[in-house]
Amino acid sequence: MSMKTSKELSKELEEVRQQLFEATETLHAIRSGQVDALFVENEKGKQLYTLKTADQTYRVFIEKMKEGAVTLNRNEIILYCNTQFAKMVGLPSEKVIGLSFTEFISKTDLGHFKKLIERGWESDSKGELSLKNHQEESIPFLLSFTSLELDEGISLSVILTDLSMQKESEKELKSKNDQLEDARHKVWAINEKLEDIVEERTKDLLISREHFKFLADNIPVIVWTTEADGFADYFNKRWYEYTGLNFETSKGRHFHNVIFPEDLEIAKKSWENALANQSPFEFQLRLKRSADESYRWFLGKSRPVKDEDGNLVAWFNTLTDIEDQKKEMEKKDEFISVASHELKTPLTSLKGYIQLIELNKELPSPVGQYIKKANDSINKLQHLINDLLDVSKIHAGKLKFNVEEIDLSTVIKNCIESSGYIYSSHKIKNEARTTIKVLGNAERLEQVIMNLISNAVKYSPESNEIVIQSAVEHDKATVSVIDFGIGMSAEDQKKIFERFYRIDSTSLFTSGLGMGLYISAEIIKEHNGLMNVKSKINQGSIISFSLPILK
Repeated sequence: MSMKTSKELSKELEEVRQQLFEATETLHAIRSGQVDALFVENEKGKQLYTLKTADQTYRVFIEKMKEGAVTLNRNEIILYCNTQFAKMVGLPSEKVIGLSFTEFISKTDLGHFKKLIERGWESDSKGELSLKNHQEESIPFLLSFTSLELDEGISLSVILTDLSMQKESEKELKSKNDQLEDARHKVWAINEKLEDIVEERTKDLLISREHFKFLADNIPVIVWTTEADGFADYFNKRWYEYTGLNFETSKGRHFHNVIFPEDLEIAKKSWENALANQSPFEFQLRLKRSADESYRWFLGKSRPVKDEDGNLVAWFNTLTDIEDQKKEMEKKDEFISVASHELKTPLTSLKGYIQLIELNKELPSPVGQYIKKANDSINKLQHLINDLLDVSKIHAGKLKFNVEEIDLSTVIKNCIESSGYIYSSHKIKNEARTTIKVLGNAERLEQVIMNLISNAVKYSPESNEIVIQSAVEHDKATVSVIDFGIGMSAEDQKKIFERFYRIDSTSLFTSGLGMGLYISAEIIKEHNGLMNVKSKINQGSIISFSLPILK
């Protein structure tokens, strides 16, 4: 065999390139619909091939659509494929045409494909199948089969829709559904658990409620509860027995008609203040007893009930009959009043006789000392009797006095001067303002300030310094007596202005009946003012009073 020269080989290569170019151009012309017929020369000579089954518009449409399209013969050979299918399998169109369609199907799916294509030859049908591209990647497709009659015979048209996005969405949706189902099972389990807890707690609550009702119905105290807004929703047995009312005539605010008319407005205001401040409070009122239509005194106590977040949910209230205590207190006040008046006359006489004895300049020295001590004791006794008389006047509503324009700074100065002689061991510092005009009674206000100084001295055994300050804010003048003594607890601060209340200190014994601050508070009240206390244990106390300034 003779070897071809390089020139001959180059000529043959150029002819092959030209033939390939013409074939590619022809194929493109056929695909794009530029030709409807062509001559092909074979051993029989030139033969005319026409494209009668598709016009130009249809071929353009096939090429432009997003689905893949192929035409198969009976042997499942690909006679035609559009550009989209070629892209799907990752091969050029010229390499796809002439291949068997089964080359794009995995061996495991061949049986399913055979069934689909058999149905497709018989009638229009659809089915899902995974095809593999040249990289052996599996792609899910929906295959739509339609048989076509061409000049060359019957062919099978297959339209392929890529289901990758749909399958991914279905997969994600299934995952979400699985998560939702899992969450539903968890919620169901939690609900079951909660139902068990609620059932158990309900049983406990019912038992607790029955215990509460049993206790409330068997104590000699009226017990009632209200909702957060003050709407009464429960009364114990003692309430119904005493008032003669039933639940319908008691609930809400219907029970007001059993309150003594003069006490009703005060009780309403106290209750409204408590609701607004959500704070516990105490009050006294008279309630009508159904048995004899009489009114008896009761001490009311109300406490707010709050949840874990501090939200008000209810009120718990009690009413304790104090009629007998009131009567005993009245007897005691009457006795104090009578005894004070009876003691005042002989005490005055005794003081006069002592003063007469003091006039004798020839008394021995020891006798003079005894007379001085007797005078001190008489002064203390006289002060005590005056306090008792003031208490009686306060209780009888007779603590009245004349008022006039006075300068508080002058009253404070006089008190400091007097205290310097009485309490020589203590240094009383004046930090009051120079001029504060108020409408008041100088004698009574001096009594208040002297009481506060006496109290500061009494409870400051380790400190000898006391400070008196005054200030004006808005339309109020405030006078404060400050000590640096033992201080007092929060509980003591609540009761310090009550009658006969004394601080119980194990480290300090003090004399007195606990009337000084009570009388002082009542005097300030008559001046349309208020008293206040601030204190900390072992850090001292500030007791002050405020009065309206003179405009």
